[in-house]
Amino acid sequence: MRRYYVYIMASKSRVLYVGVTNDIWRRVWEHDATTSFTSKYRVHRLVYFESFKYVGNAIAREKREKKAALIRSANPTWEDLSESWFDGKNVIRIQLEVK
Repeated sequence: MRRYYVYIMASKSRVLYVGVTNDIWRRVWEHDATTSFTSKYRVHRLVYFESFKYVGNAIAREKREKKAALIRSANPTWEDLSESWFDGKNVIRIQLEVK
């Protein structure tokens, strides 16, 4: 079954990038591996994510919520939630909590 994710990446200075994807592991890796907004502003820390069954629900959540409030409610110290997902160049898939 396909899942969709709303995610928020942040820099240490709290510059934010918000997105929706169907492959959270690949997308987080792409933010680290490519030259883009996230590399320019050093937005490499996954600080929030939420899973949805339907892409429309994920998009609605992305647009509706106040980003900093979401992060503070689930991750008050703004820790990198994807820190254990990668082993060098490999992606380690883990079971994520589904809402």
